[in-house]
Amino acid sequence: MENQIAPKAEMAQVPQAAEVAELELQAVIGFNGHVPTGLKCHPDQEHLVYPLGCTVLIQAINTNEQSFLHGHGNNVSCVDVSNSGEYIASGQVTYMGFKADIILWDYKKRELIARLSLHKGKIEDLAFSPNDLYLVSLGGPDDGSVVVWSIAKRDAICGSPAAGLNVGNATAVIFSGGCDEMFVTAGNGTIRVWELDLPNRKIWPTECLTGQMKRIVLCITMPSDDSFFYLGTTTGDILKMNPRTKLMADTGPVKDKFSLGVTAIKCLKMGALLVGSGTGLLVLCKSPSYKPINKVIYKHFMVQIKLKGDENHGYTWGRKCSHCMKINRLQAITTREPRCQYVANSSWPPPVGSVCLYSLCIWGAGGLISTWSTESKRLRDLLPSSPLHLLSIEVGCTWRTAWDDGKIRAFAPETGRLMYAINNAHRIGVTAIATTSDCKRIISGGGEGEVRVWQIGCQTQKLEEALKEHKSSVSCIRVKSNDEECVTASTDGTCIIWDLVRLRRSQMILANTLFRCVCYHPEEFQIITSGTDRKIGYWEVYDGSVIRELEGSSSGSINGMDISVDGVHFVTGGKDHMVKVWDYNEGEVTHVGVGHSGTITRLRISPGNQYIISVSADGAILRWKCPFTT
Repeated sequence: MENQIAPKAEMAQVPQAAEVAELELQAVIGFNGHVPTGLKCHPDQEHLVYPLGCTVLIQAINTNEQSFLHGHGNNVSCVDVSNSGEYIASGQVTYMGFKADIILWDYKKRELIARLSLHKGKIEDLAFSPNDLYLVSLGGPDDGSVVVWSIAKRDAICGSPAAGLNVGNATAVIFSGGCDEMFVTAGNGTIRVWELDLPNRKIWPTECLTGQMKRIVLCITMPSDDSFFYLGTTTGDILKMNPRTKLMADTGPVKDKFSLGVTAIKCLKMGALLVGSGTGLLVLCKSPSYKPINKVIYKHFMVQIKLKGDENHGYTWGRKCSHCMKINRLQAITTREPRCQYVANSSWPPPVGSVCLYSLCIWGAGGLISTWSTESKRLRDLLPSSPLHLLSIEVGCTWRTAWDDGKIRAFAPETGRLMYAINNAHRIGVTAIATTSDCKRIISGGGEGEVRVWQIGCQTQKLEEALKEHKSSVSCIRVKSNDEECVTASTDGTCIIWDLVRLRRSQMILANTLFRCVCYHPEEFQIITSGTDRKIGYWEVYDGSVIRELEGSSSGSINGMDISVDGVHFVTGGKDHMVKVWDYNEGEVTHVGVGHSGTITRLRISPGNQYIISVSADGAILRWKCPFTT
């Protein structure tokens, strides 16, 4: 007990250090499927540009090397790359009534050039002019305006309401393929061709005529010769418009429209269209019939498309599974399988629910378990995506997983084969799981509050004891190194230390909070806890008394916590979106990592103290460099 960090009587909050270092972000795994046309291929054909949370990522296609553009205070809602590749523009979401920033970036220097602020609420879409003279921006529903910016002067030239009074909001914008003075906006019942009058600092709109047909436009594409432009709609048809006459040339397909709408459309040099639908259908077709020439179906995908310059390669991504795939030879998409290029992957809609570190980074979201090497390259999926939600992972001789259908499933780590499943392990989902070091026992917690101890044999899985002290969901379980004791945290405001030999309670910790996470100190004479009260508590294992309380966050609960193998540092993360590194003895924050845009759900420190892995509700996995070494 001589290593006790503070006298038991100490209850005052410990002040944090005045100077806190920045945690170095090394890699990001994730892709936000909520951003329409969010994947951009840089004109150098070697890099992809895409947003994730409040960060814009630049990633090398062949090496997966990443650069990060930080500057937005909230989620990035749109991004565009200039034709020369010199500039990147990104817009963000903000709160109602507040200005939403557009940031202009220097691609080569990876630096912020200018911050453009006129729109309120949200930037809906952005587009560069062909010769990088202008940037046009489209405001969101609370703004409803279109603004033309001068790239050279970094200032607004003119603006106007984006749509008429009797129609909905404009949601998409595209510049002419060869003229810097013309662009097109479209949205709910509105299609407009705009002409820039630079001497008078005006833009003049002309409404395109579609007769009795009213459509909600999701996407636009225009060939380089500006002969026509094509619009994909929510009703699953394609409109072909003439930019000179502002009249509709044709529409189709008449029958067999694209189910769940045309979510992506791209005009090829060969005159054909590449169309993606909400059901995951990727089709090669031509006007005026728009009948499929070739097609590929991706199950459960909502496809978005970005082409490389030679049109022999393309990238598609889908919202529902958010897989980013590379397709070779788009003209023969039925005869050649797409090659998975997991440059970006997340789980949409479910957040990343759990993460473990073994020799690999293993994470689970929705019904999918994925393994990644530390170089951010995906190795494989262990289970096909399903409607179930994976709630917790425990790594050992087999990978034990907890699911909201009340089952515990174990997988072979090398093959990913399902070894066994314990049916009806808990009545209201398995919310937490832990394994003893000899892999002969599983301790699980459920939504009903029960803690169950399972005896695991070669062919059998037997319930040894059901412990019914908790009154609400069990959120975290940690096992002592000698396998004779474990601690469970619950949202009923209790942490219970269990004797696994006698299978009974040893100590109970009470606090006015919903406990989210708990950790043993490596010397195992103390535990640390945290939860919705935003406080980090140090507790004595022997008698359950409180030693110290720290103010862990200024806003929101703390959901994840892990401690280094030497016990000198620990990390926390939660609703404030920040990863914090703490000095255990001093009780002070030493480093802070800002990169998540969603609530952090779990954190883990790698066994060798090389990396910190954090996962969040927006589907992002971030790898940070550990500021301390063993």
